[in-house]
Amino acid sequence: MTEIADRFLAMHERDTAFVMPNPWDVGSARLLAFLGFEALATTSSGHAMTLGRLDGNVSRNEALAHATALATAVSIPINADLEKCFADDPDGVAETIRLTADTEIAGCSVEDYDGTTIYDRGLAIERVAAAAEAAQAVGLILTARAENLIRGRDDLDDTIARLQAYEAAGAAVVYAPGLVTIDDIRRVVDSVGVPVNVLALPHGPTVGELSDAGVKRVSIGGTLARAAFGFVAEAARELLDAGTYSFADHVLSRDDGRAAFS
Repeated sequence: MTEIADRFLAMHERDTAFVMPNPWDVGSARLLAFLGFEALATTSSGHAMTLGRLDGNVSRNEALAHATALATAVSIPINADLEKCFADDPDGVAETIRLTADTEIAGCSVEDYDGTTIYDRGLAIERVAAAAEAAQAVGLILTARAENLIRGRDDLDDTIARLQAYEAAGAAVVYAPGLVTIDDIRRVVDSVGVPVNVLALPHGPTVGELSDAGVKRVSIGGTLARAAFGFVAEAARELLDAGTYSFADHVLSRDDGRAAFS
């Protein structure tokens, strides 16, 4: 395992949760690192927005190049959102993981959703097992994601069964985006023996509450990217419709810009 992957793994072994926000380009990665975050994760949706596309429309080569750019821009661990690892079959999943060997990332994720439907549980487990074996070979921390709750399948029992199976297949971290209540989150945490990542949601539990529930890692997906694009949209509408510039009161300070980007 690489030194940066060792550092990343150690963060998951603490008593309290750490926050891993999701930059969408090199500039936002450097800014978040400057602000003091200890690890970052790419966001497939945020990256797609920078290319003028919807989520799910970035190629494997583009995703790996993006992860490489972020990992080489900062000195803290980067976890790569590789969606379904750009393959349906286990061999293709493993090949994607192997191709990360030169990216300098610390970890990556694999989803059990093909873009339309959730994979059959048996195939999903085989895919995670292949990803885990490949990740161990190249020294990465693998996160296995159960996508049920954000893909129209509100089945916590199946979600937990999948996470347990992914743990048994070799995943180092498990993640079920879409968990909302602290009771459901505690149930997931208590059901597995590896660190759990939780997606921070608007009006959901705070980082402190998640930490108290046993969560080890908190990410935010594409929310920061959407917030940034949302601010641009609001500012541009003000400029276009009113001809005023009150948005300039909220820009990044020059001092912070120099410190983050120098």
